[in-house]
Amino acid sequence: MIENKDLENQNYSEHPLEKGEYEDCRFINCNFANADLSNIFFTDCQFTDCHFSLTSMKETVLNGVHFSNCKLLGIHFNNCNDFLLTISFDNCNLELSVFYNLMLKKNLFKDCNFTGADFSEANLTGSTFQNCNLKNVLFQNTNIERVDFKSSYNISLDPENNKMKNAKFSKDNLAGLLGKYQIKIEN
Repeated sequence: MIENKDLENQNYSEHPLEKGEYEDCRFINCNFANADLSNIFFTDCQFTDCHFSLTSMKETVLNGVHFSNCKLLGIHFNNCNDFLLTISFDNCNLELSVFYNLMLKKNLFKDCNFTGADFSEANLTGSTFQNCNLKNVLFQNTNIERVDFKSSYNISLDPENNKMKNAKFSKDNLAGLLGKYQIKIEN
Protein backbone atom coordinates (compact mmCIF):
# COMPACT_ATOMS: atom_id res chain seq x y z
CA MET A 1 0.00 0.00 0.00
CA ILE A 2 1.22 3.47 -0.88
CA GLU A 3 0.12 6.11 1.65
CA ASN A 4 0.41 9.89 2.11
CA LYS A 5 2.53 10.41 -0.97
CA ASP A 6 2.72 13.36 -3.36
CA LEU A 7 3.25 12.27 -6.95
CA GLU A 8 4.02 15.23 -9.23
CA ASN A 9 4.73 15.71 -12.94
CA GLN A 10 4.61 11.99 -13.74
CA ASN A 11 3.78 10.61 -17.19
CA TYR A 12 1.85 7.41 -16.56
CA SER A 13 1.06 7.15 -20.27
CA GLU A 14 4.68 6.22 -20.89
CA HIS A 15 5.56 4.67 -17.52
CA PRO A 16 2.50 2.87 -16.08
CA LEU A 17 1.42 3.53 -12.52
CA GLU A 18 2.33 0.60 -10.29
CA LYS A 19 -0.69 -1.60 -9.54
CA GLY A 20 -1.73 -1.50 -5.91
CA GLU A 21 -3.57 0.54 -3.31
CA TYR A 22 -3.09 4.29 -2.96
CA GLU A 23 -4.40 6.00 0.17
CA ASP A 24 -4.31 9.74 0.99
CA CYS A 25 -2.10 10.38 -2.04
CA ARG A 26 -1.98 13.55 -4.11
CA PHE A 27 -1.38 13.33 -7.85
CA ILE A 28 -0.38 16.73 -9.23
CA ASN A 29 0.10 17.61 -12.91
CA CYS A 30 0.27 13.94 -13.96
CA ASN A 31 -0.55 12.49 -17.38
CA PHE A 32 -2.80 9.41 -17.38
CA ALA A 33 -3.95 9.78 -21.03
CA ASN A 34 -4.56 6.35 -22.58
CA ALA A 35 -3.15 4.73 -19.43
CA ASP A 36 -4.55 1.58 -17.86
CA LEU A 37 -5.61 2.10 -14.24
CA SER A 38 -7.62 -1.11 -14.09
CA ASN A 39 -7.85 -2.84 -10.73
CA ILE A 40 -6.01 -0.06 -8.88
CA PHE A 41 -7.45 1.16 -5.55
CA PHE A 42 -7.58 4.90 -4.80
CA THR A 43 -8.87 5.87 -1.35
CA ASP A 44 -9.09 9.50 -0.18
CA CYS A 45 -6.84 10.61 -3.06
CA GLN A 46 -6.71 13.96 -4.85
CA PHE A 47 -5.94 14.52 -8.51
CA THR A 48 -5.05 18.10 -9.43
CA ASP A 49 -4.22 19.40 -12.93
CA CYS A 50 -4.12 15.85 -14.31
CA HIS A 51 -4.96 14.57 -17.80
CA PHE A 52 -7.05 11.38 -18.07
CA SER A 53 -8.33 11.29 -21.66
CA LEU A 54 -9.40 7.78 -22.72
CA THR A 55 -7.92 6.24 -19.58
CA SER A 56 -9.05 2.67 -18.86
CA MET A 57 -10.60 2.25 -15.40
CA LYS A 58 -11.95 -1.31 -15.39
CA GLU A 59 -12.72 -2.28 -11.80
CA THR A 60 -10.75 0.73 -10.53
CA VAL A 61 -11.77 1.68 -7.00
CA LEU A 62 -12.44 5.40 -6.48
CA ASN A 63 -13.38 5.84 -2.83
CA GLY A 64 -13.35 9.44 -1.58
CA VAL A 65 -11.53 10.68 -4.68
CA HIS A 66 -11.52 14.35 -5.67
CA PHE A 67 -10.61 15.66 -9.12
CA SER A 68 -9.68 19.34 -9.47
CA ASN A 69 -8.75 21.15 -12.70
CA CYS A 70 -8.51 17.82 -14.52
CA LYS A 71 -9.18 16.84 -18.11
CA LEU A 72 -11.21 13.59 -18.12
CA LEU A 73 -12.36 13.16 -21.72
CA GLY A 74 -14.29 10.03 -22.63
CA ILE A 75 -13.78 8.30 -19.29
CA HIS A 76 -16.11 5.34 -18.65
CA PHE A 77 -16.67 5.76 -14.92
CA ASN A 78 -19.32 3.05 -15.28
CA ASN A 79 -16.45 0.54 -15.68
CA CYS A 80 -15.10 1.42 -12.23
CA ASN A 81 -15.82 -0.78 -9.26
CA ASP A 82 -19.09 0.72 -8.05
CA PHE A 83 -18.71 -0.54 -4.47
CA LEU A 84 -17.76 2.47 -2.29
CA LEU A 85 -17.63 4.71 -5.39
CA THR A 86 -17.48 8.31 -4.14
CA ILE A 87 -16.07 10.96 -6.45
CA SER A 88 -16.27 14.73 -6.73
CA PHE A 89 -15.20 17.16 -9.42
CA ASP A 90 -14.18 20.82 -9.33
CA ASN A 91 -13.38 22.76 -12.51
CA CYS A 92 -12.97 19.63 -14.65
CA ASN A 93 -13.57 18.90 -18.32
CA LEU A 94 -15.61 15.69 -18.48
CA GLU A 95 -16.71 15.81 -22.11
CA LEU A 96 -18.11 12.51 -23.40
CA SER A 97 -17.60 10.77 -20.05
CA VAL A 98 -19.97 7.96 -19.09
CA PHE A 99 -21.69 7.61 -15.70
CA TYR A 100 -24.22 5.01 -16.86
CA ASN A 101 -26.13 3.26 -14.06
CA LEU A 102 -23.93 4.64 -11.26
CA MET A 103 -25.01 5.50 -7.74
CA LEU A 104 -23.82 9.10 -7.33
CA LYS A 105 -26.02 10.39 -4.53
CA LYS A 106 -25.18 13.75 -2.94
CA ASN A 107 -22.20 14.40 -5.21
CA LEU A 108 -20.85 17.86 -5.89
CA PHE A 109 -20.04 18.72 -9.48
CA LYS A 110 -18.65 22.25 -9.49
CA ASP A 111 -17.68 24.42 -12.50
CA CYS A 112 -17.42 21.41 -14.83
CA ASN A 113 -17.97 20.88 -18.54
CA PHE A 114 -20.08 17.75 -19.12
CA THR A 115 -20.72 18.28 -22.85
CA GLY A 116 -21.96 15.01 -24.34
CA ALA A 117 -21.69 13.05 -21.06
CA ASP A 118 -24.03 10.15 -20.33
CA PHE A 119 -25.89 9.91 -17.00
CA SER A 120 -28.45 7.36 -18.24
CA GLU A 121 -29.99 5.26 -15.47
CA ALA A 122 -27.70 6.88 -12.86
CA ASN A 123 -28.95 7.81 -9.40
CA LEU A 124 -27.96 11.44 -8.74
CA THR A 125 -30.38 12.01 -5.84
CA GLY A 126 -29.45 15.08 -3.81
CA SER A 127 -26.44 16.00 -5.98
CA THR A 128 -25.48 19.53 -6.97
CA PHE A 129 -24.38 20.67 -10.42
CA GLN A 130 -22.95 24.07 -9.57
CA ASN A 131 -22.23 26.26 -12.61
CA CYS A 132 -21.82 23.26 -14.95
CA ASN A 133 -22.18 23.11 -18.73
CA LEU A 134 -24.69 20.32 -19.43
CA LYS A 135 -24.83 20.69 -23.22
CA ASN A 136 -25.99 17.49 -24.93
CA VAL A 137 -25.83 15.54 -21.65
CA LEU A 138 -27.94 12.40 -21.75
CA PHE A 139 -30.36 12.02 -18.85
CA GLN A 140 -32.47 8.94 -19.61
CA ASN A 141 -34.25 7.03 -16.82
CA THR A 142 -32.05 9.01 -14.44
CA ASN A 143 -32.99 9.71 -10.85
CA ILE A 144 -32.47 13.47 -10.44
CA GLU A 145 -34.69 13.88 -7.40
CA ARG A 146 -33.57 16.81 -5.22
CA VAL A 147 -30.73 17.60 -7.67
CA ASP A 148 -29.77 21.28 -7.75
CA PHE A 149 -29.34 22.51 -11.33
CA LYS A 150 -30.07 26.19 -10.53
CA SER A 151 -26.70 27.62 -11.60
CA SER A 152 -26.00 25.19 -14.46
CA TYR A 153 -26.71 25.88 -18.12
CA ASN A 154 -27.48 24.23 -21.47
CA ILE A 155 -29.73 21.71 -19.73
CA SER A 156 -31.95 19.61 -21.96
CA LEU A 157 -33.84 16.66 -20.54
CA ASP A 158 -37.20 15.00 -20.83
CA PRO A 159 -39.19 15.24 -17.57
CA GLU A 160 -41.27 12.23 -18.64
CA ASN A 161 -38.22 9.94 -18.81
CA ASN A 162 -36.54 10.88 -15.52
CA LYS A 163 -37.42 10.90 -11.84
CA MET A 164 -37.42 14.61 -10.98
CA LYS A 165 -39.29 15.15 -7.72
CA ASN A 166 -37.99 18.29 -5.97
CA ALA A 167 -35.22 18.90 -8.54
CA LYS A 168 -34.22 22.57 -8.58
CA PHE A 169 -33.96 24.69 -11.73
CA SER A 170 -33.65 28.41 -12.32
CA LYS A 171 -36.12 30.20 -14.57
CA ASP A 172 -33.24 30.64 -17.06
CA ASN A 173 -32.73 26.90 -17.54
CA LEU A 174 -36.39 25.81 -17.57
CA ALA A 175 -36.55 25.96 -21.38
CA GLY A 176 -34.37 22.85 -21.50
CA LEU A 177 -37.23 20.88 -19.95
CA LEU A 178 -39.61 21.81 -22.73
CA GLY A 179 -37.44 21.19 -25.79
CA LYS A 180 -39.33 18.14 -27.03
CA TYR A 181 -42.53 20.22 -27.24
CA GLN A 182 -40.93 22.74 -29.65
CA ILE A 183 -42.31 25.63 -27.63
CA LYS A 184 -40.88 29.09 -28.27
CA ILE A 185 -40.17 31.01 -25.10
CA GLU A 186 -39.80 34.76 -25.50
CA ASN A 187 -38.95 37.53 -23.05
